Parts: sequence; C-alpha cells; structure tokens
Amino acid sequence: MPFILGVSAFRPDSAACLVRDGIVVAAAEEERFRRIKHWAGFPREAIRYCLAEAGMAPADLAQVAVAVEPRAAPDMLRELRSGLAGEPAAARGDARAVPEVVGIALQDAQLAAAFLASPFPEAVVLSVAGAAPGARTVWGVGSGTRIELHGGQDHPDALGLFYRMLTRHIGFPGEGDEYKVMGLAPYGSEALVPLLRRLVGLRPDGGFRLDPALLGDGCALEALLGPARRPGEPLAPRHFDIARATQAIYEETLFHLLDALHARHGLDALALGGDGGLNSAANGRIRLRTPFRRVHVPPAPGDAGLAIGAALLAWHRACPHGDAPRAPALLDAGLGPAFGDEAIGRVLDAAAAQLAAAGCTLERIADAGELVRRTAADIAAGRVVGWFQGRMEWGPRALGNRSILGDPRRADMKDVLNLKIKRRESFRPFAPSVLREAVAAWFEQDGDVPFMSQVFRIRAERRPQVPAVTHVDGSGRLQTVEERANPLYYRLIRAFCDITGVPMVLNTSFNENEPVVCRPEEALACFLRTDMDVLAMGGWVVRRSSSSSLPGFAGGAG
Repeated sequence: MPFILGVSAFRPDSAACLVRDGIVVAAAEEERFRRIKHWAGFPREAIRYCLAEAGMAPADLAQVAVAVEPRAAPDMLRELRSGLAGEPAAARGDARAVPEVVGIALQDAQLAAAFLASPFPEAVVLSVAGAAPGARTVWGVGSGTRIELHGGQDHPDALGLFYRMLTRHIGFPGEGDEYKVMGLAPYGSEALVPLLRRLVGLRPDGGFRLDPALLGDGCALEALLGPARRPGEPLAPRHFDIARATQAIYEETLFHLLDALHARHGLDALALGGDGGLNSAANGRIRLRTPFRRVHVPPAPGDAGLAIGAALLAWHRACPHGDAPRAPALLDAGLGPAFGDEAIGRVLDAAAAQLAAAGCTLERIADAGELVRRTAADIAAGRVVGWFQGRMEWGPRALGNRSILGDPRRADMKDVLNLKIKRRESFRPFAPSVLREAVAAWFEQDGDVPFMSQVFRIRAERRPQVPAVTHVDGSGRLQTVEERANPLYYRLIRAFCDITGVPMVLNTSFNENEPVVCRPEEALACFLRTDMDVLAMGGWVVRRSSSSSLPGFAGGAG
C-alpha cells in the first residue's frame, strides 16, 4: 500500500498530510504543535505526526509531494529533502534514504484540494486567492480524477488582497483578522458600498481588476474613507459601514465570477477553495445569489489544504494510466492526533496538585452513553464545557473534537464565554453545531455544511430560541453533524435535544488566543487558566467544585 506525504511549507498555516491508496489517513497543521498561530516554515512536527500515525519512517514513503511556486521549486525541494534526511525515524531503514520529492504547481494543488476529496463526480472548481504575493485565483472543471484548468488571474488582482487592505484600514492587522470584519459587517449600513465599488472593476468575462490606488501606501484609502483606525481606538459606526461595504463588494465580485463560470460550463456543483473559501458569509449565499445548487468547501481551504491537494494529485498522477478510482469524499475532519484514556489519565495524575489547588474534582465515566447524557445536562444547566475527544480536527474550525460547548438558548452565553474564556471582541458570533436532520426546520436553507464553512439565516420564528448562536442579522455559521461522521458528538447533541428540544449546541474552538489545543496537557492548561466549568477529556471529567448552573434560566424546550 503506497504512501504519499503531502506538504505545504514556508507559507502561513504550514501543514502535512499522509495519503494511502488515495485516502487521507492523517493531516495536521504545524501551528498545533509549535503553539504559534499561522506558523510558517518547514512543518517538521506535522510530518513527524503523520509518519508516526502510520508507524512509518521517511524511507517508507513512495513519494513526497510539495505544493510550490515554480520559481521557488529548486530551493523548496532541496530544503524538504534536507529536512526529511534529518528525521530520526529514518533509522528504521537507511538513514540517508529519502523518498522521491516532487513539486506540484501551486495552482494545481489549489484546485485538487477543493475537488479531489469533494463528494462531486463533476464540478466547477474555483480557488480564490488570498493576499499573499504570487497567489493566483484559478478556475477549471473537475471530472473524475482529472481537473482541467480553464483560466485564472494573477496577484495583485485578488479578492483576498482587497479584503486584507480594508481589514487593516479598519484596524485589524493580524494574520486571519478577516474573520473579524466578517463578524463586524452585519452591524453596518450599506452607505459606503457605492464608494468601495469604485475600487473593483468587473470584466465581462467574469474577471475583475483592483484599482491600483488600493495597492499604494494607504493614502488612497484614507482619502476615500477617512483615516485608518489606530491601535486602541474604539470602533465607530463608520468602521461598521466599511466592514459592511467590504463584505458586499467581495460578494458582488465573487458572484459575478461564479455567474460567468456557470454560464460557461453549465454545471450546478461548485468545489470552492483557496483563502476565499474561508469567507463563510459569502459561501452561504452562493446558492441564493448564483445558479449553483451544490457547494462544497473543504475543511482547510487555505494554504494548509495545499498539502492534501498536492498529495492527492501526486497519487493520481503516479497511478498507471491515471485510472485509479476517486477515494470516498472526506466527510470527517478528524485527521489529527488522538489520546486514549490511559494517556489522559497520566496527564491528570501529574497535575493532581494543581487540580486540588483549583478546587477541582476528577471522575472517570467509562460508559459513553452516560458521558454524553451528563455532559448534555451540564450544557443545559448553563455550564461551559471543554470537550476533548477523538482525533484533532484538520482545518481552522473546531468541529466537536477540540471544542468548547455552551447552551445556545441563553442570551447571555456570548458574554459568559467572552468573560470566562475567549476574551475576544463582543461583535464576533459563536457557531451552532446542529443535527443534520434538523437543519431545514431551523434554517432558511437546507444542505450539508460539515466543516462550518457556510453561514445560513436562522428561521425568524426560531431565533428567539437560540439567541447565543444568532448573529445580529439573524444568521448562524452552522456545522451540520451526522452520526456516521462523528458518532460521539452526534450523540451529545441528540442528548441535549432530548433535554431541551433544541437540536444544536453552541460550539467554539478549544483555545484562548492561541492555536486550537492538540494534546491533553494544552487542554488542561487552558481549562485551569480560564473559568471553564467542566472538562471532558475522553472518559475523564474534571469539574470545578464551585461550578453550578447559571442563574436566571429555567431550561426546557426554548
């Protein structure tokens, strides 16, 4: 069974994945091991994890596929060979033996990442470039195991760059701060939409051009929109309006391109990747505003996902005559490390003094049914629960394995989470994890959203029942949960529904201004330094003895 290692290196969110016979068996971002958000460099720890998951040494690999810009290929491949040759695990074979290392063109890896693990046998494939120099927006058609590139446009004409420039103008300079603008946008008016529309020119063929003035030193934006917000300055109504206009122009431009691609190819399925795939608000409107009826966004559509794209594409290229069948669609993002009860127990034993000093009790619940029933009761009573189960998720979203969970019925739960744990901007929404079969009854659209990649509007009559996951515009960035993909998390939400009549829980990532936790040590540290009430790691439950249900809520079916 040949193994291929896929690598995305020396870019933000560097990552590695392992593919066996065309199926992804392990994948992780380097940031989870280094504990530095959006870590860029050689993903040594992610590679070590992937190899260890399969019990392999580098010499056992059939091939290493790295996503690379052609002009950077020689340096990149040399660095990768050097890194692999230095792996201690190579001692299982010839320590100097390094598998064949091949470069996969960046644009090919982008499209492969979006399509080859999608549920679609045929689809339009689009990768929307981010802000990084050299990134391309590319599109084509995927059919079976082949993807035909049909067009693209180069940096600096990139929607990600447009969004990044406006994000910084609003005063959010960090990597990934575009999420904040998406959260802020619904608070603004459309007053500035015509003004920002001047910055993006739409072409008849579906393409677009950014105004060169946008790419200057910021003076043009200040002349157009007023002074940039400085660090520490409060947000003002005009910042809300800029955010609203930024999101509106992004969507207008994206939908203009999608309309052209649909007219050209006549397919109703879209596989969407690239940094633009992270814009969940726009993704959720694609079926409402374009002719596409089916949309797939992978769990890691940005730079990390290039590792999977490179590996899958290399696998199909290496197969005789290129006729290997497609692997089943990737429906579960649990591709990272897992830790059994024995390993978790050792961590808790080592921290016994800390737990005692913090007034915590420890209990082992061996029966999974009892664990989900009691955890669901804790959530329904208003307690904040750290949920650490199974394999760590691949991609930027916590999807029920490394999650912090709360009661979506509580209007004050957002404030509770921000006060106790997240300590982030109050305007940013929290997401609902919802039973797949309940989506149509609670949201205005129905569909599969397993990776929390789309925003749907919650039905108006349902919004008062779940205020903690309802954004100011009535929307929610949902995750649909199926039993076949994540049985334990599904059972937990089902148990919560049995208690409350509400088929969803509030889900946010298990972290505190850091990468999502990977190991039990990190989960326990986050629990102890915040005011989380309960920590469920495997079958172990840590509970603050002072923990009690929040006052002022009687429970029941909303």
